[in-house]
Amino acid sequence: MSKRIGVLTSGGDCPGLNAVLRGVVRAADNLDWKVFGFVDGYEGLLVEGGDFIPLTLARTAGIMQLGGTILGTTNKGHFITKVGDGSSRTHVPPEVIARTKKTLQQMRLDALICIGGDGSLTTAQQLHEEGIPVIGVPKTIDNDLEATAMTFGFDSAVACVADALDRLHTTASSHKRCMVIEVMGRHAGWIALYGGLAGGADIILIPEIPFEHERVANAVRRRDAEGCLSTLIVVAEGALEKDGQKRMRAVAEGESKFGGVGQAVADEVTARTAKETRTCVLGHLQRGGAPTTLDRILGTRFGVKAVELIAEGKFGHMVSYLDYQVLSVLIAEAVHRIKLVQPDSQMVQTCRHVGISFGD
Repeated sequence: MSKRIGVLTSGGDCPGLNAVLRGVVRAADNLDWKVFGFVDGYEGLLVEGGDFIPLTLARTAGIMQLGGTILGTTNKGHFITKVGDGSSRTHVPPEVIARTKKTLQQMRLDALICIGGDGSLTTAQQLHEEGIPVIGVPKTIDNDLEATAMTFGFDSAVACVADALDRLHTTASSHKRCMVIEVMGRHAGWIALYGGLAGGADIILIPEIPFEHERVANAVRRRDAEGCLSTLIVVAEGALEKDGQKRMRAVAEGESKFGGVGQAVADEVTARTAKETRTCVLGHLQRGGAPTTLDRILGTRFGVKAVELIAEGKFGHMVSYLDYQVLSVLIAEAVHRIKLVQPDSQMVQTCRHVGISFGD
């Protein structure tokens, strides 16, 4: 039986979103289903009659290699379920739920695919609890969702960090400087860990392993004594000093923003070693640009699986990547389960074995 399904991209953008949309459309077309993409995330559901773009094979041709999302996205608005540093609103307001149901009924949609991170999937779970047929697709460059081994966008972010380190290495060695690069990741150090190893970092500071400035300085001094007169330091934005606080930037609304730890580390290195130090904050460069081949493939697989879950009637489920297979888990079991780097993990040990310091 032919179906009409909606799809939206919510929260922060990342490479691979368009690959998911393309995968959804192609899998749906094989079933003779119609797909409608809501503009600017959940907010598109609140416009009278729906603010949407019909997604066809022609409309989604050639978008897989594009970064961002052709639908637009937002992490603000009426559906925000997480505010501040991890706190959450209990429910999306009833009037917003009512308007959402009205839009879906007017458009005669049989299901809604919600692509987003922990906050967006928390919203998806609330819609499911209100009787809306929802399928979740996990999206975050931070790779910090416990219910999936990997999320699309992560590999592209790591590639960005590695490329930046390649470039910083040449200028650092030319001037015999320390270069501190601050990367994204919020509460988890996956981007810093993988990007730092791939890019040849000498010191990696992550939230899961509290660091001491003097130990970082000692690592710099040791490299100088060994004749390595430049040092690359990767700092996750949520890196935590021992007995210290994470550095945050005040914002008017929405999620709390990390920032400033990279400059703090650079200042301490200079003060303790007299080493000339420069700071580079990658910021949204990690979200932009074309997705890597891995993220194109993973995004496509996620989109196809989302359509399969609709066909199977497994609403309230989220696509999940485990043991190289694209499977599914309940959204309720996936949200609020942050995946952190384990300090004794094989990946951390590999870094230590090649001489990388974690400042601990």
